[in-house]
Amino acid sequence: MITGELKSQVDKIWDVFASGGVANPISVIEQFTFLLFIRRLDERQLNDENNANLLGTELEVKIFTPEQKALRWHSFKNVDPQTMLDLFTRPMVDGMSVFEHMKTAGKDGGVFAEFLSKATFIITSPRLLDQVVQLIGQINMEDRDTKGDLYEYMLGKIAAAGRNGQFRTPRHIIKMMVELTQPQKEDVICDPSSGTSGFLVGASEYYREHHSDWFLEKRFAEHFDNAMFHGIEIDDTMIRIGAMNLQLHGVEGPNLIKDNALGEPMAHLRNEYSLVLANPPFKGALDYDAVEGSILKTVKSKKTELLFLGLMLRMLKTGGRCAVIVPDGVLFGSSKAHKQIRQEIIEKHKLECVISMPSGVFKPYAGVSTAVLIFTKTGSGGTDKVWFYDMEADGYSLDDKRSEVKENDIPDILERYHNLGNETERARTDKSFLVPLNEIQANDWDLSINRYKEIVYEEIEYAAPSEIIGEIETLDKERTDALNALKEMLG
Repeated sequence: MITGELKSQVDKIWDVFASGGVANPISVIEQFTFLLFIRRLDERQLNDENNANLLGTELEVKIFTPEQKALRWHSFKNVDPQTMLDLFTRPMVDGMSVFEHMKTAGKDGGVFAEFLSKATFIITSPRLLDQVVQLIGQINMEDRDTKGDLYEYMLGKIAAAGRNGQFRTPRHIIKMMVELTQPQKEDVICDPSSGTSGFLVGASEYYREHHSDWFLEKRFAEHFDNAMFHGIEIDDTMIRIGAMNLQLHGVEGPNLIKDNALGEPMAHLRNEYSLVLANPPFKGALDYDAVEGSILKTVKSKKTELLFLGLMLRMLKTGGRCAVIVPDGVLFGSSKAHKQIRQEIIEKHKLECVISMPSGVFKPYAGVSTAVLIFTKTGSGGTDKVWFYDMEADGYSLDDKRSEVKENDIPDILERYHNLGNETERARTDKSFLVPLNEIQANDWDLSINRYKEIVYEEIEYAAPSEIIGEIETLDKERTDALNALKEMLG
């Protein structure tokens, strides 16, 4: 849980960037991430140096040589602002600047360092750099929870829509989807449009919250660190932010790929993953020649929201589960491609549930209506009945402010989904109900909840017209009598 003090520190950093001319939220987070990484590099070597001194051994890995002392956080944070900026931007030590050294840290910096080749340092003001460095230096980042909460709070300050319909998924929606799928010990988890890696972080936190004892097992700990988490992201900035998010949450060796997940280079990713968690781009479009062929065989479309569903089916192992956010149009679209992908999931695999979410969930980014689909790849069908839930509240107001409110359907969703045996007798007028396969087939594979939900209209009884006329005449007489009495008083 993030503290008020930590929020205040992040808010100050955000305000300093804004007053220094860096106002774009993504740019702020990226530059903040670079500085955080530079601090972490120095702290890592300081820790290794202390351990080596205690043991009387040589330092095995040197991120910084003795000659590069001026490039280290604990050293440059004490120099004057202009010298600090020069150290960041000019090759002053061994032909390197602080920033260039960061980009060449390689494996010693973890997965984040793998995606730094195109990184750009945009802070040009000595005063701004000095202020931000001093503020970051004041943050206590000794434990994993604090580091993770710090970064999540920073990411939560993104208030502008992403490109190509990409929006940061609210943390509580991620948590709901993770708890619906209940990640298992041997799972290999993927987000093919990973962005800030929120879903992968959410899954990692699920293990720590529900299965902390598993981390005592060497096999699970190694799997968690090196083989469990996979993400694909096409944007250079976002994959760096996602890598740092995972590392700060204690996932040191995630497998991140910088590429177009729908393209031919990713064709080898077949039957790889046992759990996919994703919120792929909406409203995007790709030419057919930019999409890997097997996906087009599953769904012949240029729409990214449909193509990603085909991709997920290809990526999942048989028996693998998927929880994915889709725009409402996917549920009821009448095009051949819309019907094709719905039929594919329902008829050839096992669609388990459709959770219809209110349109305000993604505000202030957008008011788009969305739903969560959960399905299992079987290759042999298995859909018998599909569980529908009409979410009306998610614990936050559905306006741009998204303030916390009491109304929240998420606990009820989790309770009902994990006890589907109790859902068989629910009426179509309830928040949730089951719909048999043959009814969905008869409705052209339509998955819109409004197609199946029954609305009860309250009968309102009105008085007879003669009675209403009588009441009007009585009121009219009372008004006339009052007006005549007033005239008499006035003489």
